[in-house]
Amino acid sequence: MYLKMKHLGDIRNIDGSAIEIPDIVCGGSPCQDLSVAGKRAGFEGERSGLFYEYIRVVKELRESSARNLRTTNTGLIKPRYMVLENVPGLYSSAEGKDFQACLTEIIRIVQPNAPDVPKPDRGGWSKSGWLSGMGASGCPFSVAWRMHDAQFWRVPQRRKRVCVLVDFNGLTAPKILFDSELRGASDEGGTLLLE
Repeated sequence: MYLKMKHLGDIRNIDGSAIEIPDIVCGGSPCQDLSVAGKRAGFEGERSGLFYEYIRVVKELRESSARNLRTTNTGLIKPRYMVLENVPGLYSSAEGKDFQACLTEIIRIVQPNAPDVPKPDRGGWSKSGWLSGMGASGCPFSVAWRMHDAQFWRVPQRRKRVCVLVDFNGLTAPKILFDSELRGASDEGGTLLLE
């Protein structure tokens, strides 16, 4: 099976309501402002701040899908899944506030009035964890994150990356991300349930 990808250009110029709605959106933002090797401008930086454009496009896609569903009355709002990948510096950038903003903005895609996700008091973010709750549409959602290392995925180098997986229409994100047959080495975990 071949996956067909269409290049849409600069994300700042993409209108999510004017493009074909996929089942899964994968992306992130450039890592330079989040990396511990950089100046640590975080999401305030010009490059890593493109994270907010990624969120905007996903919101527009889901709003367009919801409009279409109201007229056809079939299926679930798409995209159902979102995957975000970045460097481990995402956990510590802006003293953990950037990862807090990452999780909060993701949840606000389906629950616009959600409060900020609580930031850990001590020790920083767990290397893996998950959140779940009920979206404004009455459909449950789940968000899971973990750090992966390329050396456990048959790549001959150590290259750690944070992966955030979102199921906007269900509770499968932790199952998918933590299933022992689908992941590499185990990491510490944490759980937070949103009411």
